[in-house]
Amino acid sequence: MIETRLLKQFIAVAEELHFHNAAKRLHMAQPALSQAINRLEDKLGISLLTRSKREVRLTPAGSAFLDTAYSTLNMLESGAEHARLVAQGIAGKLTVTTVSIAHYTPLLNALRAFRDSFPKVQLTLKEMPSANQALAISHAEADIAFMRKLPFDTPNLQSRLLFEEAIVMALPADHAKAHAADIDLRDFADEAFVFTPEVLGSGYHRQLIALCDAAGFYPKVVQEAAQLHTVIGLVACGFGVALVPASIARSFTQDNVVFRGILPVAQSRNPGIGLYVGWHAHNVSPLVERFMSILDLNVALKDVSTAPGSHAVQQTIPDNSPG
Repeated sequence: MIETRLLKQFIAVAEELHFHNAAKRLHMAQPALSQAINRLEDKLGISLLTRSKREVRLTPAGSAFLDTAYSTLNMLESGAEHARLVAQGIAGKLTVTTVSIAHYTPLLNALRAFRDSFPKVQLTLKEMPSANQALAISHAEADIAFMRKLPFDTPNLQSRLLFEEAIVMALPADHAKAHAADIDLRDFADEAFVFTPEVLGSGYHRQLIALCDAAGFYPKVVQEAAQLHTVIGLVACGFGVALVPASIARSFTQDNVVFRGILPVAQSRNPGIGLYVGWHAHNVSPLVERFMSILDLNVALKDVSTAPGSHAVQQTIPDNSPG
């Protein structure tokens, strides 16, 4: 081990090429400085300097080691400064996992605002199903998750509801119910449905199944697609109808598909689809705190058309499901 103090002392002697001047610069006694340089040479097993009564010179090895001393101290200082910035939540890495959020303008605005406010932070986005996000958070492979509510518990995962939006029906434009103001889900008991696969989001999938069950039937799923845009595309092509979050209806402009509200299938309103922000309960990263502050600001300024939930709830998301 070579102490940084020895490196600084060697640099002073190498720059001054005079022990007395170097000792004065370092505010230490000349004999102590000479002993320090001797210790450094002993540690390295080489001579760094040639000394005579008239002059001090760097050996070739000393010249080479001087470059190393400079770069080592610069690297340490740079590392220390970076660590200080990380501790302040100004630099570092932040990994955000998400379901598709292309239709959630407040979340996109929050990501943009965070990136603009903290350019030294390496912000990484990974799109994945909610169940995978829960595992990523639990295993400290992600810091923030935008996810659907899960039907199982994950230790140390906490969440807060950001938005709750209505479930609507996507219909081919030439469907018999395409011009209805709202549709009765019970009329679709014999219809063909397009769904996203359960394995990609079992909580979301089960919510849609539960809505159909409340209407008295199990949906006849004839086609599955991983992305909602593909689901809508299949509806437009006449493969069937689909239950989707209202946000996608506001952003989809294809002519041969329409979206209709669903009449309540029970006494109370139909349950909505929630979008949650999740994080590890023991993650005290300043970056997470800064991100959450920017997120809260942007969600507070959200467009009312995103149909937010009436209040934010803190919960432990319900481990161990395949979905």
